[in-house]
Amino acid sequence: MKKVAILIENKYEEPELIYPYWRLKEDYEVILVGTEADTEYVGKAGGYKMKSDIASSDAKASDFDAVYIPGGFSPDAMRQSEDTVNFVKEMHEAGKIIGAICHGPWVLVEADILKDVKATSVKTISTDVKNAGANWVDEETVVDGNIITARTPKDLPAHVTTFVKELEK
Repeated sequence: MKKVAILIENKYEEPELIYPYWRLKEDYEVILVGTEADTEYVGKAGGYKMKSDIASSDAKASDFDAVYIPGGFSPDAMRQSEDTVNFVKEMHEAGKIIGAICHGPWVLVEADILKDVKATSVKTISTDVKNAGANWVDEETVVDGNIITARTPKDLPAHVTTFVKELEK
């Protein structure tokens, strides 16, 4: 069974974590990876809580087939964690599938893996994505190599469907 890491931090956009989490659990082993293991993280709206399974310091690219990065304000904390950023960088170097939605590409910016990549994000961070060397486009879901990006929660059906298709290749 393929194994997918979903990154988690406080202030995640609930639909962008919960929708892929449950969809991916239908076919894959899903592990929530936070800065700390066995820690409860609270969504952006303040009511929904989910607990990390492992710490990013314990996440190894060799243990996973893909990583999914939800948005909201959680990617700001994710990109401040050297272990989280290094995990995403290792996943990219290993050619593993990387999904990021909304503010999730901030982690890709910090991992310095967007040079010459066609990508999208929520419009408010498009300048950051462009400054990281990406060709930013305003499209529902963008696939460039192993990186799959999307803009907002309304793009989740197309983004998660594309993520699964890419993971099955």
